[in-house]
Amino acid sequence: MVAKALTIAGSDSGGGAGVQADLKTFSAFGVYGGSVITAITAQNTQTVSAIHAVPDDVVVAQIEAVLSDIEIGAIKIGMLGTPSLIEAVAGALQGFEKPVVLDPVMVAKSGDTLLADSAIDALKTHLLPRATVLTPNLPEACKLLGGKDVPVLTQAHELLALGPQAVLMKGGHAEGDICTDYLCTRNGETAFSAPRVATQNTHGTGCSYSSAIAAGLAKGQGLEDAVRSAHDWLHRAILRSDELNVGHGHGPVHHFHGLWG
Repeated sequence: MVAKALTIAGSDSGGGAGVQADLKTFSAFGVYGGSVITAITAQNTQTVSAIHAVPDDVVVAQIEAVLSDIEIGAIKIGMLGTPSLIEAVAGALQGFEKPVVLDPVMVAKSGDTLLADSAIDALKTHLLPRATVLTPNLPEACKLLGGKDVPVLTQAHELLALGPQAVLMKGGHAEGDICTDYLCTRNGETAFSAPRVATQNTHGTGCSYSSAIAAGLAKGQGLEDAVRSAHDWLHRAILRSDELNVGHGHGPVHHFHGLWG
C-alpha cells in the first residue's frame, strides 16, 4: 500500500511554501498527500500581501472528512494563526494516534508575520504536548520560550519540557559554513550537518523539511531515520534551487530534484 500523509497548513499562491510545498514534498517521497487548508495567502517570492483565514469550523470539517475516510499515517501541521483555530485543530485530532510533526510557522521568508503573538500560548498549551516532533528554527524557538537568549541545546530541552516527544532545532538561521540541526529527545541529541549553501532560494524550507519528516514517518521509518532522510533530501533540494529561477525574491527549493531538472 502507498503511505498517506496529511498536511494542515496555509495555502501559498506562489507555490513555494505551505500546502503546495507540503504536497510536492509528499509526492517526492512517494507518499499520497491529503490537505487541510487553514488560510489563503496572496503571496509570492517577495511578500505576503493578503491573508484570508478559513473559518475554524471549515478547517475542522476538512480534518474530519479526511480522517474518517483515508488511513493517514502521519500529519504535518503548519500555519494556524489564531488561538481559536489552534484549539479547534487540537480538538479535531483527539483520537488520532499516529505521528504528528508540528512546524511552528510564525514568520514568512519575506519577513511577514503569520502567527499572532496571542496564539503562541495556545500553541504551547494545546499542540506542543500533542507533537511527535516539534521543528522550530532558531527565531521560532526563541519566541516559544518568551525571548530567552540561551544556547541551542538548552532551548531544545526547555521546549521538550513543554510536552513534545522530540524537538528538531534547525540551524538555518545560525552562522558559519556548516549548518547543523539537532534532533533532541529525552534520551539525548543527534546532530545532522551539511555545508551551508550560498543561495537566496530557500522559500519553503521549513514547510518542506517538516513534510519530508512526516512522509518518512508515514512510511514507517523511525524518527531519527525520517529526519536523516529529510535532511539529506532538503540539502539537495537547496543545492538545486537556483535551477528553477522562480520569481525575483526568495525562490523555492527544488522539490523534484530527484525526478527532473
